[in-house]
Amino acid sequence: MYKTYLTNGKQLSFNKPQVMAIINVTPDSFYDGGKFSSLSDVIKDADEKIRQGATIIDIGAVSSKPDAKSVTAKEEMVRLAGPLSQLRKEFPHVFISVDTYLAEVADMAISLGADIINDISGGVLDANMIDVVAKNDIPYVMMHMQGTPQTMQQNPTYHHVVTEVKSFFEKTIQICKNKGFEKLIIDVGFGFGKSVEHNYQLLKHLDEFKSFECPLLVGFSRKSMINKVIHTNPNTALNGTTVLNTLALTHGASVLRVHDVKEAQQAIDLWSFYNSVD
Repeated sequence: MYKTYLTNGKQLSFNKPQVMAIINVTPDSFYDGGKFSSLSDVIKDADEKIRQGATIIDIGAVSSKPDAKSVTAKEEMVRLAGPLSQLRKEFPHVFISVDTYLAEVADMAISLGADIINDISGGVLDANMIDVVAKNDIPYVMMHMQGTPQTMQQNPTYHHVVTEVKSFFEKTIQICKNKGFEKLIIDVGFGFGKSVEHNYQLLKHLDEFKSFECPLLVGFSRKSMINKVIHTNPNTALNGTTVLNTLALTHGASVLRVHDVKEAQQAIDLWSFYNSVD
């Protein structure tokens, strides 16, 4: 049974895997920070990614790379407001996700037309976040992260990473259900407070998270979990990204969050055709 969520009058369906395209309006993201010099550049990039197959645009105004500098809610909102408003105007039928862990920013983004909130902390870094998404009844990407962006890669430790991440979702999903809110998408948080081994253990056991009956989002795009294994860097990690995206599809991923839409869509198309034949 595939989930379908209603958001802002549009049906967000997971009957087939979706591509979520990353657009960072930040000066310091690990791969594409400072990419855009004008609002028209943001719109042009979004248009290209939509034409390549993205059904969701995920816009973020704060870098969450390890040791990233903290940004105030006010500064994040200033960075976000213009691009988000223009994206909403230019692409009314596309789903727009806003990548933020601050409830105040999420509330503003929803008022400007955001369809989804993507929270790297799963409600941990701002206790008001779940109330905001529940009040607005908007789909919520709930990610697991150990620590904060400033501390998460300082010797992340687990007794059993799969069990502990599952326990986090059990508790947080129940908190949401207690508020009468169930428009949830879960993300195990590859690269967020995990060692390379932890990341691959989670990927290998990703299908266990299907028990929550929520769409699964994965984000491997050009990350160090690729580079540390095959000795690439963010600029040369596209092939590795595609390999991991394909593995994730075989383990039940519903959304691929990527910088490179065309290649992700090709992976989905090939995987889907493979599954269609006897």
